[in-house]
Amino acid sequence: MVRETRLCADNLVQPLFVCPGRGVSRPVASMPGVAQRSVDNVVVEAREIAAAGVPAVILFGIPERKDPQGSEAWNDDAEVQRAIREIKERVPRLTVITDVCLCEYTDHGHCGVVAGGDVDNDATLELLVREALSHARAGADIVAPSDMMDGRVGAIRGALDQSGFARVAIMAYSAKFASAFYGPFRDAAESAPKFGDRRSYQMDPPNGDEAMREVALDIEEGADIVMVKPALAYLDLIWRVKHEFNVPVAAYNVSGEYSMLRAAGLNGWIEEDRAIKEVLTSIRRAGADLILTYFAKELAAHL
Repeated sequence: MVRETRLCADNLVQPLFVCPGRGVSRPVASMPGVAQRSVDNVVVEAREIAAAGVPAVILFGIPERKDPQGSEAWNDDAEVQRAIREIKERVPRLTVITDVCLCEYTDHGHCGVVAGGDVDNDATLELLVREALSHARAGADIVAPSDMMDGRVGAIRGALDQSGFARVAIMAYSAKFASAFYGPFRDAAESAPKFGDRRSYQMDPPNGDEAMREVALDIEEGADIVMVKPALAYLDLIWRVKHEFNVPVAAYNVSGEYSMLRAAGLNGWIEEDRAIKEVLTSIRRAGADLILTYFAKELAAHL
């Protein structure tokens, strides 16, 4: 009766990986319980997620082909766009969020246009805008730019408003760190960089004050929700963002965090169900309104 922090299904968002084909459900070896799914199976999974009480999904695309610019990202008939339309038609009560980034779509695996061996921030903005507009046309409720290019929230907000999509919200990956916890996701999304790393545009893990500046910029540019990613190693920053800005805050319980708990549970080293609830409650207690987690559907059944 006097519990201070409540974790419920309404706080959760389930990530889904959409791949080409039909009838595909391909397990991700480094993320037990997670799979790449074709559009038809994504819709089946979306129904189950909604039935469990989870209000939202976020879609990540795995294209049939990749190129230097990641042009499949704004193809209106690509996997993510088809999945949006199908989910909105068949599971209309489910909120559909889409990842807006190029790393899954480029043949080099970086989050933007590469020029001179590095990512060209300004040249990338136009392509991110095209991707966000394509998702909005398909019916996305929220677009979530995860690329960490400077100025992308403002560019996307302006383009959405000018194109008649003022209702589409932006959930910005505002404080996204160059973390060691992303490895399993890169297996699932097939998005590992072919050279170098992403430290030139993702944040340095020790930098908390810089994170606050990045969040402030995204709010000023029109972000409706701001995100801290990863969650567990950055609980202090989730707390700071919530208390310094008092806006809706999301936190991503990322693939490495998921796989650590899952592996320990499968090996009998921890009491998995309790550990999952404890970890996600800590993220909620730190100030997150929304938690993106691969545990969402299974956890919702126990809340």
